[in-house]
Amino acid sequence: MNRDCVQSSSVLDRVLVLEMVRVTEAAAIAASKWIGRGDNDSADAAAVEAMRTELNKLPMDGTVVIGEGERDEAPMLYIGEKVGSAQGSGPKIDIALDPLEGTSLTAKAGPSALAVLAIAESGCLLNAPDVYMEKLAIGPGYAEGVVGLDKSPADNVRSLAKAKGVEAYEIIACVLDRPRHDKMIAELREVGCGIKLIPDGDVAGVMATADPDTDIDIYMGSGGAPEGVLAAAALRCVGGQIFGKLLFRNDDEVGRARGWGIDDLDRVYSVTEMARGDCIFAATGVTHGSLLKGVSRRKECVTTESLVMRASSGTVRRVYAEHYKLGSRRSL
Repeated sequence: MNRDCVQSSSVLDRVLVLEMVRVTEAAAIAASKWIGRGDNDSADAAAVEAMRTELNKLPMDGTVVIGEGERDEAPMLYIGEKVGSAQGSGPKIDIALDPLEGTSLTAKAGPSALAVLAIAESGCLLNAPDVYMEKLAIGPGYAEGVVGLDKSPADNVRSLAKAKGVEAYEIIACVLDRPRHDKMIAELREVGCGIKLIPDGDVAGVMATADPDTDIDIYMGSGGAPEGVLAAAALRCVGGQIFGKLLFRNDDEVGRARGWGIDDLDRVYSVTEMARGDCIFAATGVTHGSLLKGVSRRKECVTTESLVMRASSGTVRRVYAEHYKLGSRRSL
């Protein structure tokens, strides 16, 4: 799999890769207590507090540049929040996070809810308000210009099919199942494109384009900007292209964007403009899905499955963990 070459960051070396997994594991385990309980806010709040607690244990001077919850007034790790135990003295780290990507999925015991986190050196992750973003993503191995937000959905499918050496009907697109996508879905079906509709979880949807074990060729549609930045960080590690354009519904959202220094409201961001330099991405499954198994509770322990990836090395680690209650583990 082709990957962009990026220089290893000595700053990120001071924050161990596996420490990121501990953060997402804690959020996933906390959220899992609310699987199937029908309470979105409680599941989100549990994940937020667990992630905040673990982040504050790490020896870093961290700043949340992409947070969650601003859009729908859910509990949040807010944009600009400082985390880490070494404020003013530790390595300066930018953090993009979604403690529970798929709150509704968790509440309804649906598939593929995740706890996700990405970190990079200060200034390397897109700092944007929690608004919507139009997204378009494909996996690795394609030349630049094959797809783009300046093309229609149908033209993107035709172009991708030509680059792949197949017919348009052999392309599978992943799309969030939302009424706002009805027109796009109809256009895609007119050219014969197959469509996988997902109820939530567009970080996993974007990542599926780079996973050879899935049939997903392209991701398109609008969703949260935080998820767009997180997905970009993931693709920095495993390869692929993603394009994002912020969408503003009212003057308040435009004002928030300008407050974060965004003046070009029509700018289309590439993967390296959303996540530059060396990045570390971590995700832990909350509910079972095609990307990761969810949290499982046993008599003596809780099990988790996680991914942790780094852009500079191209390393992808799958981490299976058993979390035993204090004093419950049998002597080996």
